[in-house]
Amino acid sequence: MINHVILMGNLVADPELRYTPSGVSVATFRLAVNDNYTTQSGERRENAYFFNVKVWKKQAVNVANFLKKGKRALVEGRLTSRIYEKDGQKLSWVEISATSVTFLDRPTTTAEGGPESFSPLIEDSETFPPDDFATDRSNDEFVG
Repeated sequence: MINHVILMGNLVADPELRYTPSGVSVATFRLAVNDNYTTQSGERRENAYFFNVKVWKKQAVNVANFLKKGKRALVEGRLTSRIYEKDGQKLSWVEISATSVTFLDRPTTTAEGGPESFSPLIEDSETFPPDDFATDRSNDEFVG
């Protein structure tokens, strides 16, 4: 079985950086991906799809520091899902657990005229949830 996803799109909002109770950093963001196609009648159409992305550890800090709403990113990872119950109803949640996030936009300049600080992506061999992070995350609790 293969579970590998590659998406390129724009951030819908600024990433949110949080920390698990054990101090592990995790960033979440939504990525908008456009899909262009032509109908049988020759009319060009465009759909937008929105994906939830979760990034762990050093990459989470980089994403939170250098990606902002509207910036382009290439996300590579795997699909993860969970089922949880809320108000007596079973709900499912699917997201991308990123193994790498590549920043596609060039750094912009600050109001003072100098370049914004920019750091290349730091590859992290432990991008997925750490061992002490519960697999049942229906009641995710973060601090910070």
